[in-house]
Amino acid sequence: MYMTIKEPSEKIANQAVQVWRISNTIGHGIAIIVLGILLYCSEHYQWYGWIQVTLYIIFGIIVLSAIYSIFIEPVFLQKTWRYEIDEDFVQMKNGKWNESHTLVPMEKVEFVRTEQGPIMRKFELFNLIIGTTTTQHTIPAIPAEKAKRLKAEIAQLAKVKESDLTEREEE
Repeated sequence: MYMTIKEPSEKIANQAVQVWRISNTIGHGIAIIVLGILLYCSEHYQWYGWIQVTLYIIFGIIVLSAIYSIFIEPVFLQKTWRYEIDEDFVQMKNGKWNESHTLVPMEKVEFVRTEQGPIMRKFELFNLIIGTTTTQHTIPAIPAEKAKRLKAEIAQLAKVKESDLTEREEE
């Protein structure tokens, strides 16, 4: 009654850790700079005391968030991300405690594309976007040659038209 589906075994690139660390550092750095400006204004313009206390609490939360998302999360994500592409399904699996295992039937795939931003371009990585009628699924941080090969393979297996194969330069 039930069909047996092989667990996904393909890993994303090891450089994904560096890409995610760089982009998370940039994001948290901007947040800390904005918060620093607000703290300076609070001191210089003598805002209400509760505002300064709130800003310091937010600063502490951002620092803790930065430590987690720069040093811990990228390694964890890279170790738990798996995918598999065969003639029937595109499988994506990630997470240890909150595990997500997605199966996309090939007949439901409407488009496939690769995306690459400036940081990913430096490491020659692409995100592979697989679109269905209702949603998009992303396989992150795939080496350039492998991403192009997988895009062509998925397009062939799903019988995607040439006009639906697009490359965009985003992150």
